[in-house]
Amino acid sequence: MPEFITFCRNVFIPVTNICRNECGYCTFRRSPDDPKSRLMTKEEIIPLLTEGKKAGCTEVLFTFGEYAEEVPGYMELLSGTGFSSTLEYVSDLCRTAIDIGLLPHTNAGVLNYTELEALRPLNASMGLMLETTADLSAHANSPGKKPAARLKTMSYAGELHIPFTTGMLIGIGETLDDRINSLQSIAELHEKYGHIQEVIIQNFMPKKDTPMADCPSPNDEEMMQTVLIASEILPQDVAIQVAPNLIDPYILIQCGARDLGGISPTTIDWINPEANWPGIEKLRHMVRGIPLRERLPIYPKYIKNGWYSDQLKDLILSLSDEEGYRKV
Repeated sequence: MPEFITFCRNVFIPVTNICRNECGYCTFRRSPDDPKSRLMTKEEIIPLLTEGKKAGCTEVLFTFGEYAEEVPGYMELLSGTGFSSTLEYVSDLCRTAIDIGLLPHTNAGVLNYTELEALRPLNASMGLMLETTADLSAHANSPGKKPAARLKTMSYAGELHIPFTTGMLIGIGETLDDRINSLQSIAELHEKYGHIQEVIIQNFMPKKDTPMADCPSPNDEEMMQTVLIASEILPQDVAIQVAPNLIDPYILIQCGARDLGGISPTTIDWINPEANWPGIEKLRHMVRGIPLRERLPIYPKYIKNGWYSDQLKDLILSLSDEEGYRKV
């Protein structure tokens, strides 16, 4: 068993759910004409950031629908923010979060080199779920889910020395060989650039009113097998993360998982809103006595190596202890 299990306390901000992709399992994505579509304003976001800071959070997770600019009707919504692009808007939100005392982690889908370069100084870390290297029917109407495009974004992040989170979604139609290939692709990128700080192994959860509503979730044995394989393929300095609001983490800790991801005391999991985050005390119970250690969105290794900008330096150093974990 590990000496301890890590987690991060965060605020989850779904800036927009308008997205060019139409994945077969997703209930997050909306079209601009859907009454449930949204583009959050700064006036809505700032109180959430302030509340999260007061609750002891160190991270703000900004999520977006991918390249919403390609969706008819989105630009009219964006114009109301006073910005001409999503990149400009998220950059401004990151600056606001830093001023409040939270470290941004942006997950905006596929981005090009220039976009990542612009966001790098304003983010302690960034992320993009690879999901799988297989071409699946679940992604038939999702141009941003082409594996080559996602691997290219991850490669750009490596070139830019961005501490990076990626992951796999298990049970969306991929085979065991696909899972192995996905893990090998991630490992190869990390061996080249050294920037993958964690890999999420996440179980698919079917949702009502989606094309994959009747597809089964992967069973515990499949998830345990995948984590075991991941622990063999991934380099030792890459943490395996699992979601404690979606599966019993202890069975996966026994197989090599070492991190529980972002846990929010103030916001819901907007991707899986039906699955509540466990509180810290419940988290301790779930890991059955293994000590918990809180981290920042940037892992200790990257703090020690100085993989952050001058804009973030003071905040990171004020929040971290001498080992690079959350200062108590």
